[in-house]
Amino acid sequence: PARMRLPALSLLLVAGLLHTQASPPARSFQLDYEENCFRKDGVPFRYISGSIHYARVPRPAWRDRLLKMYMSGLSAVQVYVPWNYHEPLPGIYDFAGDRDIEAFLDLTAELGLLVILRPGPYICAEWEMGGLPAWLLWKPDIVLRSSDPAYLAAVDSWLHVLLPKIKPRLYQHGGNIISVQVENEYGSYYACDYEYLRHLLGSFRALLGSEVLLFTTDSTRLEELRCGTLPGLYATIDFGPGSNVTEAFGAQRWVEPKGPLVNSEYYTGWLDYWGEAHASTSSGLVARGLEEMLHLGASVNMQVLPSLPWPGADFKDQYKPVTTSYDYNAPLLEAGDPTEKLFAIRTVISKFQPLPVGPMPPATPKHAYGWVALQKVSACPEGCAAPAWHCPAALSASLSLQYANLLDVLDVLCPSGPIQSQFPLTFEAIKQAHGFVVYRTQLPRDVLDPATLGAPPHSVCDRGYVMLQQEYQGTLERDGQMMLHVTGKAGDTLDVLLENMGRISFGANTSDFKGLLGNLSLDASPLSNWLIYPLAIDTVIQQGWPHAALPKSSSRGREGPAFYTGTFETPGIAWDTFVKFPGWSKVRWCVAVRGEGGVGAQLSPISIFQGQLWINGFNLGRYWPRRGPQQTLFVPGSVLHVGRPNNITVLELEGAPPTPLLLFLDRPLFNRTLSRSTTATE
Repeated sequence: PARMRLPALSLLLVAGLLHTQASPPARSFQLDYEENCFRKDGVPFRYISGSIHYARVPRPAWRDRLLKMYMSGLSAVQVYVPWNYHEPLPGIYDFAGDRDIEAFLDLTAELGLLVILRPGPYICAEWEMGGLPAWLLWKPDIVLRSSDPAYLAAVDSWLHVLLPKIKPRLYQHGGNIISVQVENEYGSYYACDYEYLRHLLGSFRALLGSEVLLFTTDSTRLEELRCGTLPGLYATIDFGPGSNVTEAFGAQRWVEPKGPLVNSEYYTGWLDYWGEAHASTSSGLVARGLEEMLHLGASVNMQVLPSLPWPGADFKDQYKPVTTSYDYNAPLLEAGDPTEKLFAIRTVISKFQPLPVGPMPPATPKHAYGWVALQKVSACPEGCAAPAWHCPAALSASLSLQYANLLDVLDVLCPSGPIQSQFPLTFEAIKQAHGFVVYRTQLPRDVLDPATLGAPPHSVCDRGYVMLQQEYQGTLERDGQMMLHVTGKAGDTLDVLLENMGRISFGANTSDFKGLLGNLSLDASPLSNWLIYPLAIDTVIQQGWPHAALPKSSSRGREGPAFYTGTFETPGIAWDTFVKFPGWSKVRWCVAVRGEGGVGAQLSPISIFQGQLWINGFNLGRYWPRRGPQQTLFVPGSVLHVGRPNNITVLELEGAPPTPLLLFLDRPLFNRTLSRSTTATE
């Protein structure tokens, strides 16, 4: 009997082996060119995905944002990995705290979301230099996004650090990463270097294996698809609402006659540039375009969640810096609030697949902390005593003022001292990636009649604040004003504070050098003998300056770059809020709070100021209400303290009034400025 059972057992083993060989692996994500679809574990599959920038969302908010995306009906998230966020200096890597990409990816898996990964090395994302590190430009003649050996060596070094963290999380290895994008919209770049794409393909395959699905994304322009695609990388496209969906996917079919239709970046809104109107795309238009694509069986990834800064810039006939807030008019607001657009998308998704059971998580709580004065008002103007209003002196969050001219604290901001050079050096030449640099020289002669201080075209990158004998003279601006008129004496000190407003993140100009790229001249005579101070403002503020230092006041006027600081305490809660810099005026207006639900007051005239704001050492970005459209800065509750003071530091770049005020609101403001006749409740 035992011998009779052996053949039967052998047959079963052989049958099982044949079944295993005929079936796909237990976990697989593949292209099906016959049925024009993806196959997940052998079953036809299409994803509906949303983009999220973990690097722009504070870590305490990751779960909230991802859960809202999941409850919207999305089956996947598309995740950008900014190289410069993790390798700030060559060979120096940071994957801690908010930069812990592994923890973020593990959280997506915990919440049941698949991941489409965009590791670059170039990602665009309206991020500083498209995610490429500025230190690449330390080699001035480097050709980015090409087969330049210096660039490829840096890329390979980075990928050998990043991709081993990714490989265990691939779907085939038990993780949730179903596909990986190689480069991004490469067809829009001038190089059209197939050797570069082939090198990336080989590197990704060597480090991730042969099973992972690798793909590219380009616009629907055929020339860009020609330069941005390569055999071995599945070609997808991107386009926004209002496009002819059939024609757009026809462009994909030009390069991929078979396989799934994929829109890898469906634009649910658009970015804002300083000085232009706030972008807006209607919910109905977004929903109609999505439904049309889903009816065709396409897989779609949408821009869903806006986020905090590392803003880049575009170049469209001129330099166009992106605003601090990456609001994007997206379905989820910067603070994570669901919008009408999100629910319209959710309704469309429900027509094609079941939605998760349960309600959409609510908006995060906000608090209008109200007015905070950097200098107390000595008395209430007439009419201030109405029952619904309170003067700043009555608020528990009033601030005392500490003030210092930036030029008075160069020893703090540049502890290593200045660099001497016959002519100006770029940020990259002195290895300064971001922020500010002071260029200092002296007038070579007496200038009794106004002389022209000028710079060659396109040589001020990006804004230069000019001081003579520490008196503010005006501003030089890239693609804008390039000359000022000055008078002075031989030996007078000339300072120019240069600001990097964001490196270009898209197109052919990503080699975006910063600082003074050419020499300044006085009536066409070049100035020389410069002292160059690279400023470490972020670092010293994160270390507690100036709150931990002795007050350092200045008797000079309030024009030109200066720091203003103070502290305030929250009323027992640390909720998200938005800070507004109301119009500044010599009139000391009564300022107040009216309950928790809204804020209103007679406000001073439109502001003419701009600068940067830190709270508790966290850089909240640039404010520039005069240029707009952004009027408020988002303050995540996670950066605020409860039960102890919150430190505010303001770097005002052009000029401040005697009574600077901040207004904390429970909502953002865009596309407008506050004026005397306006309340802050809109």
